[in-house]
Amino acid sequence: MAIGQHPGPVGQTHYPDPDDIVGEDRPAQFCSSLCTYTFTFEQEDAGHDPDVSYLTDYSSVDYAVEEGGDALEISNHLEDEAFADVEGLMLVVDSDVEGAMGASMIGFTDASEADDFQAEYGGDLYEHEDMTGELVMSLM
Repeated sequence: MAIGQHPGPVGQTHYPDPDDIVGEDRPAQFCSSLCTYTFTFEQEDAGHDPDVSYLTDYSSVDYAVEEGGDALEISNHLEDEAFADVEGLMLVVDSDVEGAMGASMIGFTDASEADDFQAEYGGDLYEHEDMTGELVMSLM
């Protein structure tokens, strides 16, 4: 799947020895926040803790929400400055706005911007530390 061809937040997870995880010397890269969390939780369960994970930070970009077929979709942003460490994000989970894999987790470093997004598009607010594998699987 070509990451840039799909809407919504994208992610990266960096591991101490990426060759063991992704078979190459690079971070694991994902077309959606949903895939980022799914893979990262699966790897943690297998004993592979990441150094850091990044998602699109919608506080740092000029994003657009548009009709995309049957649902609203949010723009993707692949430039380096569009990413933030997941530990600093407020996530709007399961809003009316979808990403590449349908349900999405849309991150904001500015919590008031997350509040505004939730007020307009629904969903629930979570900090990274409150994300669980069960929550992620419920969105699939």
